[in-house]
Amino acid sequence: MIRVVIFALWALLGAVATAYAQPFTALARLDVSESQITTQGGAFQVNLSLSQGVPYRVYTLTEPARLVLDFREIDFTGVDAKSLLPQSNSNALRFGAVRPGWSRLVLDLPKPQIVAQAGLRVDASSGVALLSIAMQLADMDEFEQKSGAPSDPEWDRLKPSVSQSKAQVKADALTIVLDPGHGGIDPGAVSGGITEADLMFVLAQEVRDALLRSGDVNVVLTRDGDEFVSLERRVKIARTAQADLFVSFHADALASGKANGAAVYTLSKEASDAASAALAERHNRADLLAGVDLSGQDDEIAAILMGLARLENKPRSEALARGIILGINTEVGHTYKRPIQSAGFSVLKAPDIPSVLIEVGFLSSKDDLSKLTDPKWRMKMVIGIHNGIQAWLLNDAADAQLRRK
Repeated sequence: MIRVVIFALWALLGAVATAYAQPFTALARLDVSESQITTQGGAFQVNLSLSQGVPYRVYTLTEPARLVLDFREIDFTGVDAKSLLPQSNSNALRFGAVRPGWSRLVLDLPKPQIVAQAGLRVDASSGVALLSIAMQLADMDEFEQKSGAPSDPEWDRLKPSVSQSKAQVKADALTIVLDPGHGGIDPGAVSGGITEADLMFVLAQEVRDALLRSGDVNVVLTRDGDEFVSLERRVKIARTAQADLFVSFHADALASGKANGAAVYTLSKEASDAASAALAERHNRADLLAGVDLSGQDDEIAAILMGLARLENKPRSEALARGIILGINTEVGHTYKRPIQSAGFSVLKAPDIPSVLIEVGFLSSKDDLSKLTDPKWRMKMVIGIHNGIQAWLLNDAADAQLRRK
């Protein structure tokens, strides 16, 4: 497969150097007033004005067609997609952190098109850089041939950081992996400037601290801050940590209808209802939206779901869901109308680890949003989740004796 890969690194005087060779001490800033994304003859033209030159790479992805730009590193703070792409659906453009030290911009392509030309010019006197990407329309065969994430050993080694989050690793202690949903280029639901990614990271840290204070457990977070971690990697983190259980945190927003209160989901082939199916579909699209190359990946979840009923961890996950809901109800006094549900969430696909996904509330609900941003109320939620997990650990240990018999 032919892949379009371009790396550029400019020294302060505008000379080109080898990618990764020069560290940067500050983020490049995007000047929105001098930047624009336009179309010419149906193909995109991307012009980004940066405060300094940065290493970058550009490529296209299929299913669906996307243009991906990776930078080391651009500060997108305060940038509005509509200001860069005023003539199109602003949802077609996404940008943000993708891993420590790297940013990403993803642009949906309505038609197959390939990178015709790309270049970074730096003004020798001011240091200001202009990154220009010219696309051209192509037929599907050419587009597919020239698409795909580049195979680059340096990039592959730059994996997202993973918080071990262990006060002191205890060899014989159980390991709990907490997964704050979304992050980086994928902020999740947004309401009033508050993002699901930020809220869930805070909540996961608070649950971690509560669990560590209670005694003999090790706790691992799937991300250390506002960074993107793919769904597949979240599961791999749990496997690498030899997790005894996996808990993912989310707070979705509904485009229509009303919902409030917490719910806990387990993995199943058939969703509990249409709302659960739609929720799982939105969660499972995180990698696609963030510009992850999904081509060539095995449909692992399909194989797992086929044999899910035979796995001993299915009833263990369901017991964990019941324990957490009981803990939340006891401390908070309110949950979603159907608090225990199931759907095909990709992040729950490890067949050998009891796994649940907690929707702690809905950012589309003013009541839930107010509560989730209130540290005092949130601590009640933390205690409820903590108590539910602790109760499950005790009961599961007792049941283990019966399973061995």
